[in-house]
Amino acid sequence: MDVQVRVAVAEAGADAERLDTVTRYLREELVQLDVEAVTPAPGTAAPDGTRGLDAIALGGLLVSIGNSQALRSVVTTVRGWLRRGEEPGRTVRLEIDGDVLELSNATRSDQEHLVELFLTRHAAPPGVPSP
Repeated sequence: MDVQVRVAVAEAGADAERLDTVTRYLREELVQLDVEAVTPAPGTAAPDGTRGLDAIALGGLLVSIGNSQALRSVVTTVRGWLRRGEEPGRTVRLEIDGDVLELSNATRSDQEHLVELFLTRHAAPPGVPSP
């Protein structure tokens, strides 16, 4: 199950510097997990006339995972990070192959239900053991 999870952090009213800072905080937690890699997400090409070399999606990370348990750890870590945050307008969007889970200030019950649906859709197929 080699999968890349695109993680996008958003915060109401945050400028580019603030968004970069909070994304780095989340990255610090994600790299501690049993994941293959956590890298900046590629963005769109730099506008003509700018000096950008490789565009990076502001607030974006790519998390490479090898099994469904790692995916569960990523989601659990993101939810914990959001709960500890002081900003009520902060959201984290997780995407796998076009399937999106957006976590925000929803009730714990609503988020738990959405998380379980997302994890179930991306679990290893029946009969295939997760490493």
